[in-house]
Amino acid sequence: MNRNEKLLLAVVGGVVFLDTLDLSLIQVALPSIGDALRLPEAQLQWIVSAFVLGYGGFLLFGGRSADVFGRKRVLIWGLIALIAASVLGAVATDGTVLIAARFVKGMTAAFTAPAALSILTTSFAEGHRRNKALGFYAAAAASGFTFGLVVGGLLTQLSWRYTFAVVAPVALVLLLAALRVVRPDPIVRANQRLDVAGALTVTGAFLVFVWAIVEAPSAGWTSARTLGALGVSAVLVALFVVVESTVEQPLLRLGILRSGLLIRANLGSLLLFGSATALNFITTLYLQDVLGWGPLETGLVFMTSSLVTATVGPRAGALATRIGPTPILLAGAVATVVSSLVFLDIGVETNYPVIVASRLLTGLGFGLAYPTLNIQALSGVRDDEHGLASGLVGSSFQLGGAIVLAVTTATILAHTSTHATRAASVHAFTAGVYVSVASACLLVFVAVSGWRRPALRRLADLAA
Repeated sequence: MNRNEKLLLAVVGGVVFLDTLDLSLIQVALPSIGDALRLPEAQLQWIVSAFVLGYGGFLLFGGRSADVFGRKRVLIWGLIALIAASVLGAVATDGTVLIAARFVKGMTAAFTAPAALSILTTSFAEGHRRNKALGFYAAAAASGFTFGLVVGGLLTQLSWRYTFAVVAPVALVLLLAALRVVRPDPIVRANQRLDVAGALTVTGAFLVFVWAIVEAPSAGWTSARTLGALGVSAVLVALFVVVESTVEQPLLRLGILRSGLLIRANLGSLLLFGSATALNFITTLYLQDVLGWGPLETGLVFMTSSLVTATVGPRAGALATRIGPTPILLAGAVATVVSSLVFLDIGVETNYPVIVASRLLTGLGFGLAYPTLNIQALSGVRDDEHGLASGLVGSSFQLGGAIVLAVTTATILAHTSTHATRAASVHAFTAGVYVSVASACLLVFVAVSGWRRPALRRLADLAA
């Protein structure tokens, strides 16, 4: 890569690093926020869920906006909105305002993430160069999430407001760098239009669906509220399909869904992030509630996963070029399964080999699987639909995290004993880990279903 390409990769990696950092930065600050603003636990949960709703709900809309209005333009305005939302959250004195700020921050990530990914994929030709760049992108995404846990613990010791404030200057630096490094947008055709009706229906469907899933463990999976919300979401999806079948320039060209590779990549993304989110959630609760670790110690343990992903991710793209993405995805899926199986051996006393081995395998699995899923999702996609494909795979990640985490929470609650002992907590957490195992096993199935004879031949040639 030449100097300009390296700078571009640094900016794109910086954007996705900041997006995932912002997602996790607030988690360890929740108890401090609750104490300072006197918020009940239900409202604290929505400080996290609001970001997921904004992010996942607008990803498809944000991705298509990048294709229609220009990738650089969408990236720049998204970063400006992120700065404003971060400042608002830092000075908020009311829980509702804070939740609104988190929702807006999620929305900005829904525009900046697909814009950044489509800038990367259209700047590097399909093949080795793009695969290598996507590996770096994956490493930046994983590192940002884990780094956010560590930095969040450090900043919270000063004030929880710093977890909001610190994002603004970083976003400003990326904004100035993007203005200089990212090439100008191509001229947008005059007849290009954004499908507003499609955007409203699909965004509404996602928002209602995720809201129902997040609330289901407390409201009940068969309650009228949950079933009613799921029904509304289904109706909105049906309306979305009708709209996309009739408008001249649809938000989602339904023909793109005929690609089996794209479907498998999105399904794999859902399962990978769902399994990882569930295991991360359980690990955090186990380390702090059972073992009594602090937020900083917990974040440092998660850093081991990030370091492995940062090392493996860029190399996974190069390996995918040599032997194909399917074997790499399968290896990542198997590592993800084993990471959850290892964690089943937890107990009421600290077992460092189990904890460290699980985190290392989690980092390995994510570092191998995440870039290959992005490679598959964007392979053969037209340049003018890269933002759309990026939004699709991003939406799958968020859906996976919301669905599997909700099922995991419900499983833990179902196995929680009335006796609040450490042994009882370990029993409940172990039951939840099986949800992560099941998701990872399904990911293995998805990877194997995409296996083709050419991939087998390449793998055999490499072994020979």
